[in-house]
Amino acid sequence: MFLAATTLPPLFILLAVMLMGVVLMSLLLLRLQQSLLAGYFLCGVIIANSGVLKALGGAATQAGITQMSEFGVMLLMFTLGLELSLGELKYVRRLALHGGGWQMGLCMAVAAACAWVAGITGSGVLLLAVALAMSSTAVSLKTFQDLGQESSPGARMSLAVALFQDLFIIIFFLVLPLLLPTKGAAAQEEQSMMARVGSLAWRGALFVVLSGACARWVIPALLYAVTRTRNRELFTLSVIGCCIGLAFIGGMLDLGLALGAFVAGLAVSESIYKPRILADVMPIKDLFLTLFFVSVGLMMDVQVAAKNWAPILGLTVAVMVVKAALITGIALRLRLAHKQALMAGLGLSSAGEFSLVLLQKAGPAGFWSAETQQVLIGSAALGMGLLPALMRAGEPLGTWLEKKGWGRKKPRLPDSDSLRQRIKGLEDHAILIGYGPVGERLNKSLQSQGITTLVIDLNAETVRELKRHGQPVLFADAAHEETWELSRLSKARLVAFTFADAPVIAEAISIVRQQREDIPILARARFASDVERLKRLGATAVVNDELEAGRSMVDQAVVMQG
Repeated sequence: MFLAATTLPPLFILLAVMLMGVVLMSLLLLRLQQSLLAGYFLCGVIIANSGVLKALGGAATQAGITQMSEFGVMLLMFTLGLELSLGELKYVRRLALHGGGWQMGLCMAVAAACAWVAGITGSGVLLLAVALAMSSTAVSLKTFQDLGQESSPGARMSLAVALFQDLFIIIFFLVLPLLLPTKGAAAQEEQSMMARVGSLAWRGALFVVLSGACARWVIPALLYAVTRTRNRELFTLSVIGCCIGLAFIGGMLDLGLALGAFVAGLAVSESIYKPRILADVMPIKDLFLTLFFVSVGLMMDVQVAAKNWAPILGLTVAVMVVKAALITGIALRLRLAHKQALMAGLGLSSAGEFSLVLLQKAGPAGFWSAETQQVLIGSAALGMGLLPALMRAGEPLGTWLEKKGWGRKKPRLPDSDSLRQRIKGLEDHAILIGYGPVGERLNKSLQSQGITTLVIDLNAETVRELKRHGQPVLFADAAHEETWELSRLSKARLVAFTFADAPVIAEAISIVRQQREDIPILARARFASDVERLKRLGATAVVNDELEAGRSMVDQAVVMQG
């Protein structure tokens, strides 16, 4: 009966073993509070080296690993393209263009130099440099969310750099066929570089025209027709069909399935159908990520990795330390507070999903040995697995460094003499931390009552705009003691936190209460679970976003029914 399993389709056997293994591994990692993405990779490693696939399906099942890997990459690229929002770029363009440009440039330069010293030549240097410069946005942004810091300056810096990396990789995928030989060595030598560039140019131009036409007319018309049927299943199938279709066109033009799938996601990322696509397709994003990371793990040889554990560990540490240092320095140059710059550096320090995609494609090209390929893939996966724990250690590490004197001279926008004197002379004023829509409205209300206000914000553009209008403002971090000394907390009448980042507010409240036990503190919390915590730390009153939204919904419903 057991031997009958060998008659089943090889891909079915592979998928069944993968998913059953992932479920068991996920349960274990959730109990240990570890990254699931690293667990998916580890699951693939165990399956590939346990002999179970050979026992169930033999060589046919082993051959399915490559197919499953390609399918996983294609689906992952579609979701990444779908999540890429060019509209968001205008809000973080300064961080994206300057931060992302310097990050990719410096990291690629360091990686290319090290690759050349290691004996890698030709196109392999460029490909490896790009692979090591890319970062894991899926892991870092998810960790920022778990830490409750998704709206922090460090998270915004990471998002901005991620947008730049996504735009960069689109262009790089277009020229990738020039770096990856697809023909025999003899034929490749006979074909001139000019001919290869010309061939790529017309194929790329044709793909741009076809994908542009699909994005402009075909896909919107198709989705419009499907939405009129009000059939949810058909809508989801149509979206996946668009992904497969553009991936097929990319493959037929020898540009790669991954590029076609990415462009398919990008084609609908700014359409009016994006919210519904996200609602229907994104719930299975975890499955896409699972297929990708397990398929990468399936290509690892434990014996080779165990033999080269020292190079894998050494390369992982070197990549993460160098990238963290470079990105932290870039963030400081862009005037992020020191602790937030450190969090951005740590969040972007590992290799990323695109790194694994590029390494998978580079392996068969022969730029380096099979043993080196195992070291590179193992190091990239290990870095991504260590990233959540490293980011969780970032907050206490930043606090410890500040106590040792790091960041005492914090970057601040130069104040004019008159504005500086106004801040020094403030008394009986309200201190507002954050100047979003809530902060702006509160500021106007207090000023209309004749109350002087001081705004503290970490958005450089906001600070410049307020300064131009004569508003007392500090470009500073509320989680630093020096900020409260500069704000003349001892003479203030009110402190109000107008944003809902509970960890930052909790740290700031502790500092305020050490200096002023009597001052009223108004805080804002996104979730009900944060309200009591902030009150225990010393908040006088806490506005709960969930509660207020609920009250507003009830009031509006009553009005509508009346």
